[in-house]
Amino acid sequence: MRTVYVNGQYMPENEATVSIFDRGFLMADGVYEVTSVLDGKLIDFEGHSVRLERSLGELDMRNPISKEDLLEVHRELVRVNEIDEGLIYLQVTRGSDGDRDFAFPDPETTEPTIVLFTQNKPGLADSPAAKRGSKVISIEDIRWGRRDIKTVQLLYPSMGKMMAKKAGCDDAWMVEDGMVTEGTSNNAYIVKGNRIITRHLGTEILHGITRAAVLRFAREAQMEVEERSFTIEEAQAADEAFTTSASAFVMPVVEIDGVALGEGVPGKVALRLREIYLDEMRKAAV
Repeated sequence: MRTVYVNGQYMPENEATVSIFDRGFLMADGVYEVTSVLDGKLIDFEGHSVRLERSLGELDMRNPISKEDLLEVHRELVRVNEIDEGLIYLQVTRGSDGDRDFAFPDPETTEPTIVLFTQNKPGLADSPAAKRGSKVISIEDIRWGRRDIKTVQLLYPSMGKMMAKKAGCDDAWMVEDGMVTEGTSNNAYIVKGNRIITRHLGTEILHGITRAAVLRFAREAQMEVEERSFTIEEAQAADEAFTTSASAFVMPVVEIDGVALGEGVPGKVALRLREIYLDEMRKAAV
């Protein structure tokens, strides 16, 4: 049985509770982060903690824990749950003032809720999915306008995953005004020649922590990076494609809306970036 962390206390998962009046439950009024664990160490913890602060600030929500204490909680959960490869999920909500109201509760008298738990994922780095590549479909992007804030409003991305599953595919890329925004839980990229193309940062997409690292490594490897919008048709005509996320690292894409990319197998750029990312992030893990 897992040990989890709830509002300052470690406890068995079957004893963990959150109020039915918590605004995360009632209003999706909360933010989250997911940090990967490889070799028992945290991958890019600094990036995730900085983005957590930004998300909280954008929602005018108080952070209930210092960065130093948060790091200690992550490490303790890795230790007690004996995680070698896996994930740590963190969620902070605006808390509960004992009733339901659209107006925010007084932050001076209502403590935020903070929850962390682990997911054990043996073989996370050596994923069979990365060797075969993923197949994606395109769907309309009808989410709210502030996708740069990592909120717990994940209903439509969940629906997108299910649309993909129903179509016999692995994931969905969302399209707005004719242009790809991102995947349901990842940033999207295409490759043409030696050029990596991915949507520019803005409020339309999440500012991926893995995205930032991968683009940095790509530039260091003398690959050309172009940050701009692209269409599904351009993606289908690309040499290869991939996605990035904290839980899947760099994931090759081999098919988009039934059209195979290149040879229909993971491309060399995506596989090389996955290799570089895992090597470099293991070295920097804490």
